Amino acid sequence: MNKWIRFPRIEGTTSRQAHADFPANTFEREMGKEGFFGPCTHFYHGHPPTGWSKFEGPLRPHAFDGTKMTHKGGSPWDQKPILRNNNSLIGLWTCYEPMDHLVRNGDGDQLLFVHNGSGDLFCDFGHLYIRDGDYIILPRGTMWRLVPTQDEPLELLMVEASGGHFQLPEKGILGPNAIFDQAILDVPKIDDAFQNQQGDTEWRVIVKARQQLSTIIYPFNPLDAIGWTGDNLAVRVNWRDIRPLMSHRYHLPPSAHTTFVGPDFVVATFVPRPLESDPGALKVPFFHNNDDYDELIFYHRGNFFSRDNIHPGMLTLHPMGFTHGPHPKAFAVGAKHARKETDEVAVMIDSRIPWDILPDAHAVELADYVNSWKAK
Repeated sequence: MNKWIRFPRIEGTTSRQAHADFPANTFEREMGKEGFFGPCTHFYHGHPPTGWSKFEGPLRPHAFDGTKMTHKGGSPWDQKPILRNNNSLIGLWTCYEPMDHLVRNGDGDQLLFVHNGSGDLFCDFGHLYIRDGDYIILPRGTMWRLVPTQDEPLELLMVEASGGHFQLPEKGILGPNAIFDQAILDVPKIDDAFQNQQGDTEWRVIVKARQQLSTIIYPFNPLDAIGWTGDNLAVRVNWRDIRPLMSHRYHLPPSAHTTFVGPDFVVATFVPRPLESDPGALKVPFFHNNDDYDELIFYHRGNFFSRDNIHPGMLTLHPMGFTHGPHPKAFAVGAKHARKETDEVAVMIDSRIPWDILPDAHAVELADYVNSWKAK
């Protein structure tokens, strides 16, 4: 049990409740511990907390344009790695042709998010048709391969839970069916498509373990199961199956939208929803200190309501240690309640362990992103 030093006090002019009914001409900033789960204090400032005129050093926010990456190679292990720490590896990969081999991740569970395209997944558990917006969790050790639909490459965000596992978040008083019911999860089938790909032709399995590759050759296709039973499963859920938590009077923190939990990181999904309608409620994400988590967002669809000049396929990284929040234009739109709903779809990954930015990400970085908070 944590025993925080915790005795709430009030000093000066404040709101009576967080994220609502601010004192006139003020900007709220949240400084908290453990992301959005620990003690916190709300400050009310006369200027935007992101209103810097100059920002120097490696702590700056980053933006990467994943659409400018050139993908080569026919294996997921040819991915363009973006971020890495001891608990996770995040990369992008485009599958243009049917894979002529199988892969197996011995380093951790593998999460695939389909950004664009459709096709077929074949794995130990069977066959699964996949499409844009799908999350697919492949347990550590699963053999798998992809077959994209003809002339429709599969563009993937790949997240590895290095040495760990993906689980569902604790939903507490919301009950087990909130956000999405586990009944909506799909599993691969041992169907005709799966059985038809079996045979006695030679197959390679490229195994990644300890971040090194090994090749195992079989004189037959090792995806030859005739059945299985158990609860260590490959599963699929699409963002369209997610029913987000909403409040018309209170802006919920990003953690409320958590979809999966990994070792010292979470994966959340932002999907279209009505915006807060109460006159005093904040309509955009609140300014907050980012002191305990690195925050990565991958933009999948729509117009992200707290950012300017962001298009699908981009990623932003806000490292722990500085205050961040909505861009000035987005904040102004929210203050006017000019929009009634969001149309965004985005994947957010928050990591308790800082990430290293890898060379493939630096190669497509937008160097001027740090200046996008400056008032125009």
